[in-house]
Amino acid sequence: MATGRGRLRTFAAQPGECSETVNAGIQSLYLTPPIRPKRNVCIECFPFAVSCQFSGVRLMQCMPSEVLLKIFSYLDAVSLLSLGCVNKRFYELANDNGIWLKLYSSSLHPKWTIRKMKSKHTETVSLGCAALHDKKPGYWKKEYIIKQVSAFKTRVMRLVKFLDPYTGLPCKNKEAMKVSGLSWIIVLKDKNGKEHVVEKSNLSFKDTSLTILWYDTDWPCLDILSTLKLFGVTPLLPDQCRPPSKNGPRRFSLMAEYHLANLTESSVAVGADELVQLFSLNPGLLVGIWKVKNEIAFVMANLHYNQLLERSILGSATVQYAPPPNKPLLDDVDSEYGLHDYSLHLDLHGRNCMYLCGTFKCLFCRKRDIENGYLRLRVVNLKDNRKHLPIIGTLGICWETDVFKGNVKDCFVMDLTLLDETGKPFWCFSAPVRMELSAKSSGLYDYMGHIYTADYVDSEGKVSVEFVWLEETKEYIIVSLVLYVSTKKLTVAFNLHNRSEFSSYHLCDQTW
Repeated sequence: MATGRGRLRTFAAQPGECSETVNAGIQSLYLTPPIRPKRNVCIECFPFAVSCQFSGVRLMQCMPSEVLLKIFSYLDAVSLLSLGCVNKRFYELANDNGIWLKLYSSSLHPKWTIRKMKSKHTETVSLGCAALHDKKPGYWKKEYIIKQVSAFKTRVMRLVKFLDPYTGLPCKNKEAMKVSGLSWIIVLKDKNGKEHVVEKSNLSFKDTSLTILWYDTDWPCLDILSTLKLFGVTPLLPDQCRPPSKNGPRRFSLMAEYHLANLTESSVAVGADELVQLFSLNPGLLVGIWKVKNEIAFVMANLHYNQLLERSILGSATVQYAPPPNKPLLDDVDSEYGLHDYSLHLDLHGRNCMYLCGTFKCLFCRKRDIENGYLRLRVVNLKDNRKHLPIIGTLGICWETDVFKGNVKDCFVMDLTLLDETGKPFWCFSAPVRMELSAKSSGLYDYMGHIYTADYVDSEGKVSVEFVWLEETKEYIIVSLVLYVSTKKLTVAFNLHNRSEFSSYHLCDQTW
């Protein structure tokens, strides 16, 4: 009986008291099963003992710093970073240079044990001991994180170097995303500054793009939303042995920011079905709005593979990734030609189904094709029926939520990849496009039917497509496809600012 009263009495001591009996009582209570009250046990002290037993943080707060540092030394880097978010004391202890120097040294030689390191590399250990007193707390934590992030980026960017010979784009995107633990989230911000994060998504991979669909049952009211931000998210310290945790430390890379104020008026209406209306925002965002409630049903982002990994990883939480400056190829084959030997890869799909996948090579333009601030590249000619392309299936964009599914007709997602004469991406995008019935007739003897047009415009250029609907075979035929590249994009791409040698690029025209 004396033992029971002694145990509870010592445990009820104040946390500030330092005695072996208090520490021993905490240790025994922490490691043993719950203690049930006995007849002669102080009932007033028992609730405090039980509450401490089930509160691990309170127990650890009572421990001396030396004991906590010993416990923390057995944890990995991710666990240390998580512990640093508990309270101020844990944050200071988790920044201990001795613990992080040990992690930093072991990361240099991961296959060696600490015992071997101590015996074979005394120089490293001695330098580390000297560095413990010279550096501020958290120095080696920062150095370790910088080293791990740098190695992670190098490992991922190495996979991006493998290019598809047909599209000129990275062909190991899925593998790179798996290695990096990459995911994408959207952050909705209302007019009061409150943020709503949506992470649940479905991914759909295509040859040249990735489509991400977010759906939630608790979207904020559309009328109070101001902005939507798209982030690429990766674990701060990725571990290939286990899947990334949403509760661990993560890095955010801002990819795009959209303004949602007056969405139905400022955006482009793509189409509608019985349940939702689709509105498009550049670059490549599609917002589905319920017809009845006028609230968000889903958000769909179309991401082109060109520099997708860089934009998703190398940016920061506030600044987007800036690609390196382009180094133009000086070329003067024929003074009559402008751009020449370009190639185009075009995909048309509806998120779940593919309608067209085509490659066009040997594209060129002449000086007379530059007008009104655009350079024209004619890919499919209306009069040349040998290049006319049939469309497989009925055009439409598929969508889904937790409860409903649907398909909005007369629209599609266009993935365009224009490669220069060296095979490098020159103009790339992935965006939803709507079709409209044209008033003019086809004027072709081969095709008798209604003509539909689909146009896409952004800051870098325009795309104009004409379809003919064949009622007998129930299919569309592409009879015209023209690209209009902005002269401003060419000026930036070829570094033509304040230069007089325009003739070396074959684009010297009075309209430039």
